Amino acid sequence: MSHDIERYLNVRRARGASFGPNGDRVGFLLDTTGVPQVWSLAGPGAWPDQHTVFEERVTFVSWSPERHEFVFGMDEGGNERAQLHRYDLASGEVTNLTATPEAKHRWGGWSHDGDRFAFTSNRRDASVFDVYVQGRDDVGDGAEPVYEGDGWLTVGGFSPDDSSLLVSEAYSNVDQDVYVLDVDTGELTRLTPHEGTVRFRSAEWGPDGESVYLVSDRESNTLDLWRVTVADGTFSLVASDPEWGIDGVAVDDESGRVVYTTNVDGYTELAVGDLDGDTIDPLPTPDLPRGIAGGVAFDPDGDRFAVTVTRRGSPANVYVVNATTGAAERWTRASTVGIPSESFIQPELIHYPTFDGRDIPAFFSVPDDDTGHGETPVIVDIHGGPESQRRPSFAAVTQYFLANGYAVFEPNVRGSAGYGTAYSRLDDVENRMDAVADVEAGVAWLREHPAVDSDRIVAMGGSYGGFVVLAAMTEYPDVWAAGIDIVGIANFVTFLENTGEWRRDLREAEYGSLAEDRELLESISPLNTIEEVRAPLFVLHGANDPRVPVSEAHRLVEAARDHVPVRELIFEDEGHGLSKLENRVEAYSAVVAFLDEHVR
Repeated sequence: MSHDIERYLNVRRARGASFGPNGDRVGFLLDTTGVPQVWSLAGPGAWPDQHTVFEERVTFVSWSPERHEFVFGMDEGGNERAQLHRYDLASGEVTNLTATPEAKHRWGGWSHDGDRFAFTSNRRDASVFDVYVQGRDDVGDGAEPVYEGDGWLTVGGFSPDDSSLLVSEAYSNVDQDVYVLDVDTGELTRLTPHEGTVRFRSAEWGPDGESVYLVSDRESNTLDLWRVTVADGTFSLVASDPEWGIDGVAVDDESGRVVYTTNVDGYTELAVGDLDGDTIDPLPTPDLPRGIAGGVAFDPDGDRFAVTVTRRGSPANVYVVNATTGAAERWTRASTVGIPSESFIQPELIHYPTFDGRDIPAFFSVPDDDTGHGETPVIVDIHGGPESQRRPSFAAVTQYFLANGYAVFEPNVRGSAGYGTAYSRLDDVENRMDAVADVEAGVAWLREHPAVDSDRIVAMGGSYGGFVVLAAMTEYPDVWAAGIDIVGIANFVTFLENTGEWRRDLREAEYGSLAEDRELLESISPLNTIEEVRAPLFVLHGANDPRVPVSEAHRLVEAARDHVPVRELIFEDEGHGLSKLENRVEAYSAVVAFLDEHVR
């Protein structure tokens, strides 16, 4: 039985867990009301309590380590200028702690006594982030600036004695540094000096505060787990995988316990152990479903940890794992709104050849009723980033398409994360269009597949994926039956000129700079060759998008409407993507109608 798109979009997600101070309650985000709000529960399968009731999305929840209160983040209309709020569990009172709506605020964690918290913000200068520490009772301008930055800074948490903060600085998505910041003196010490581009990510304080654990590709093509001694900057290798990258680490400074995750061809393998300097004494592998796991949060004693798990056959839910035994219990019950879980289709992981002899990984799903006689239309769904990765997590829209006779092809073209540093850099600057050629090679593979109707292949993607859609439609116009561009880049020059000031340097490191690469950027911008498009085009965008301004959509539609059928749909209360349920229902109902008209 097929359900309408609204039913699929109402499938819920529970994620982003945080333990309360007694370890007897877990807070998390749940989108039952249409946008993520803060809920909590006291045990596996217990009836959850809803705490926040806003029309805007909540972006995270972090429980105080000592009090029955938590901090949550919330922006307005998708503008990404998140404010930090404190929620008192006893009274339900909400206090806006930052109250600077023109600025972004990036959460940096509680002090261990729960009296202070840290964050970064671009209050002083819209293009850079400074580090602030604020008392829990202080509001608005009560924050103390402890370091003035000159780039993209993120706080990684207080040291065990609360005297220092971990600070990360990103120069690009593949080049970062990690520092220790003395809160009292403002002295900043770099732990990760390097030449060239090196990733240093997921930094966590060691239990004694004398070392830091992080993942880095400093000596290999993949991310390894390293320990850095704070006093002298000595690096020691802790764990590595010869083929796959370790993509995250969480350390509990009370118990000395560590959890780290490895990305194995899109799936998560999770390891647990007790730290002993440069070594880990392994504990049993958690008994979790195979899928994508992340967002690890320890309980106050470090004996258990919460983790979010999602897979193509099941929406995101929070599990709690006993660290010493590996036993796992699912605490949340995100509803599938009556759609049987067994009807959700699992993808096949395939690899197809591209123009330079490489194999490109992709997930390919076909409807249950496929006959294998070339009758099935296909949606080529291209992820954004570009330093992102399509992984087999639950996707409501994907399941709807599959239930209604469309196959779905999800390539991880060059530039994607998860396949090593060299692969992630293959699309940089002058090599941008090689990623688009990878998409065309995927279409060639599809055309040889016995299930596929080669005259009904659709390109769909969001953000950078929207650029790839537009570029594929201009470079290879005859292979597409239709295109769907969601908050995509139409012209790299106008995109970089108009994107948020805090993002421009990061994006120029990936795409090329306006000062040095303007001619290249113009040459690869789909808007400048839009007359090549032959297929109907649907453009969706949020009016408040701070990353890819809505002007990109308007210029694109104006240029394309003279020679192909074009539909434009703008949401006045959304930003870079669609967060509100009613907007997602309207958007994807319109996408379904568009495909029914031009493809089915």
